[in-house]
Amino acid sequence: MLKNGAKSTGGAKQTKKILITQPKPESEKSPYFELARKHGVELTFHPFIRLEPIPSREFRRQKIDIVSFTGVIFTSRNAIDHFFRTCDEMKVSINQDTKYFCITEAVALYLQKFILYRKRKVFYGADGTNKSMFDVINKHKENEKLLYVCSENQQDNEIVNWLKNNKCAFQLGFMYRSVSNNVQEALEGKDYHMICFFTPSGVRSLLENYPGFSQNGTLIGAFGNNTIKAIEEAGLTLSIKAPAPQSPSMIAALDQFLSAPKK
Repeated sequence: MLKNGAKSTGGAKQTKKILITQPKPESEKSPYFELARKHGVELTFHPFIRLEPIPSREFRRQKIDIVSFTGVIFTSRNAIDHFFRTCDEMKVSINQDTKYFCITEAVALYLQKFILYRKRKVFYGADGTNKSMFDVINKHKENEKLLYVCSENQQDNEIVNWLKNNKCAFQLGFMYRSVSNNVQEALEGKDYHMICFFTPSGVRSLLENYPGFSQNGTLIGAFGNNTIKAIEEAGLTLSIKAPAPQSPSMIAALDQFLSAPKK
């Protein structure tokens, strides 16, 4: 399945084939392809999970009045897609004064697909970490009622705990759920030197497909605190952790790792 005996020390010269557990970017201008050219590595994209929408009739059981919230928290583009899908299905019109708190600038800019960006109040963290987003929310929390849009089985506990501990008025809005994909085709007989995960559900998908999974020296990268925690709880060894101050994205973390001199 995976490359047996691959060493977990070293940098670019040892990391030749990398599996990204997300869909392949549609644009050839994606930074991932530039990363591959820069370091001479082979990237394979295969999503370990798929997201299923929670239909509006099911969402109504949560008894959430979307228009009553003055701010919405987004940690991914998927969350934005499903938020506006749900609003459309329920024929909900969002107030123009609604504030949007996003994990990164890239996520914030994605809002342009759905709203007149300049006329809305959009905020995002400085470096892509939860902490930087908390700093932004903290400046507004006294007067806001927040809706944290997230997966039914994938919400970020660090965000939930921070909102509770800082006495924010908030509610979780489950608008989609993650389901494991069959990943055996992507892994069988492949000699990957590294696998990069982005969600705890992606880690769960690996373990569901391979209950007796053994790392065997394969390097592992993780994005997000909950993903890092899921990998560590599975007894696996991490080589890359993101986001971090110097590497706010997985691409930046990979670039930094691959640029490091071989040990």
